[in-house]
Amino acid sequence: MSTVTIPTVDEEIWRYSRIGELDLERFRPGQVTTTIDGPADSIKKVVSRTTSVVPRTSSDLFEDLNAKNAALTAICVAKGQTITQPIIITHSLNESGVVAYPRLVIDAQENSEITIVERFISGDDIASLVVPVVDVRAAQSARVTYVAINELGAATWQIGYQQAVGQRDSMMKLFSVALGGDYARVRAEVRLEGQGANSQQVALYFAGSTQMHDFRTLQDHAAPRTRSDLLFKGAVKDTAKSVYTGLIRIRENATKSEAFQTNRNLTLSNGAWAESVPNLEIETNDVKCSHASTVGPIDDEQRFYLESRGIKPEIAERLVVLGFFGEVLDRLPAVPFIADLRERVSVKLLGAS
Repeated sequence: MSTVTIPTVDEEIWRYSRIGELDLERFRPGQVTTTIDGPADSIKKVVSRTTSVVPRTSSDLFEDLNAKNAALTAICVAKGQTITQPIIITHSLNESGVVAYPRLVIDAQENSEITIVERFISGDDIASLVVPVVDVRAAQSARVTYVAINELGAATWQIGYQQAVGQRDSMMKLFSVALGGDYARVRAEVRLEGQGANSQQVALYFAGSTQMHDFRTLQDHAAPRTRSDLLFKGAVKDTAKSVYTGLIRIRENATKSEAFQTNRNLTLSNGAWAESVPNLEIETNDVKCSHASTVGPIDDEQRFYLESRGIKPEIAERLVVLGFFGEVLDRLPAVPFIADLRERVSVKLLGAS
């Protein structure tokens, strides 16, 4: 592919990342294999490349590349329509040495409702890059639930983007589950444009071996009486790493808004590392905002309590970690591939693939 200028860790949005390891020249243009299960009348799929996507003013290199090369899937929900069955979109990356740009647009019209699960899959021997973008557009009183599940193999990179805009009295629930990938990054931004708009952002991430999970979030309140609630929980073991940086922005006209941001991390090994950087930018009074972050090992008192009752140390650790993730797991919607997450986290704790 043609030469491009890669971002560096000197840029704040890429601080702590592994972007310096990326050589885009290694990859040729490729595609994911996409399957969609759900009500056919709500799905419009465009498999060919398209130039119809316009990059945002604040977009970066990878968003621009996606916009220029996207394989686009559009999910449109009509005014007043409720789609009760979840739509499951699965992207499989089956070839090494390629870069793929899947893009999903969710367009929920006034007073509509939809749930979408988007899965990303590759084998452990697939050394490629996937740059997915999801655009969520929630009109007045629309209700959108979106779940991204990263099941990528150990050699695949992901640099992903979630962009969601909510109008008056809308509700957007955005979930991320990240267990796979070598370096897996998601930049998740929510903008509440209409009075009374609501958003929830929830993530579970667990990195082992030499993996790295990297999350950058924005809760942007651009209208009065809006509300956002973010809960991200992660764990790292072996020599794995994680990064979370988040910003709550309350604009001058967004009076009586409420915004909450919580990031908590467990370090399960001496060589594991996690970074958590919450931020506030408030331009008006009469708002409620809070942010909290923690990084640390398993609570010794919890471990001791379990071991004192005859539970083996390795089982005690699993129970503590599953309890730590319980708050996130309980918030996830009851859709396929979610029910077995506790078991998958438990298996990863044991070091199995």
